[in-house]
Amino acid sequence: MSKKAAAIEFRNVTKTFVLNQGRAVLLSQLGQWFSKPENEQKFTALKNVSFTLYRGESLGIVGRNGAGKSTLLSLASGVALPDAGQVTVHGRIAPLLELGSGFHGDLTGAENLRLNASLLGFSRQQVAEAYDRIVEYSGIGEFIHEPLKTYSNGMIVRLAFSIAINIDPDILVVDEVLAVGDAGFQEKCLNSMQALRKKGKTLLLVSHSTQMIRQFCDRAIWMDRGEVRKNGKTEEVLAAYEEHLRE
Repeated sequence: MSKKAAAIEFRNVTKTFVLNQGRAVLLSQLGQWFSKPENEQKFTALKNVSFTLYRGESLGIVGRNGAGKSTLLSLASGVALPDAGQVTVHGRIAPLLELGSGFHGDLTGAENLRLNASLLGFSRQQVAEAYDRIVEYSGIGEFIHEPLKTYSNGMIVRLAFSIAINIDPDILVVDEVLAVGDAGFQEKCLNSMQALRKKGKTLLLVSHSTQMIRQFCDRAIWMDRGEVRKNGKTEEVLAAYEEHLRE
């Protein structure tokens, strides 16, 4: 039997953040007037996390707020780096993280489109070839030439998802952003995600909707306080997680 190829690998990954980091920087600049805090407060968002997401597989991440789900996606997408351990990604990844991530409010939708697609690995020619398709999919129309700061949250989601879905990613990473869009566009997005799955693409999804995880994911991981509480078949993981929520 041939070994499955990995799309994303986490090996003993730990990520820690310094709380009130802005205040700490200020105090360091004003050190001659203010004493440095004796104990720097740190928060461990992920602790020794290991898992493999295989090519063509769909993996859902569940857990309460603060469990480390978004940090995990940021590391998988290359937005953040681990403090310990290793994150390896094989293939072109299209991340849909927090609203407006990677976009600039003073640039127009069209300028953001070109910039974002190029950051995701598209050449200038590829962006030009995909431009009309992306704009049409988004349904933004002439607003594509307006500054992003004039957009509603729903319009930003439309543009971000349209770029991600039309650059033919190997791996699509989605973090709850679809909850902002209108019902019609949400359905369009979900249909596109299903189409990607049928093409053998890889999906990494965070959602508070266990129904969505059941619909899209072959496997699930339950995160709890920065650690993997359970990793396995979707229904088994969700059953354990939902039982925990009822406690």
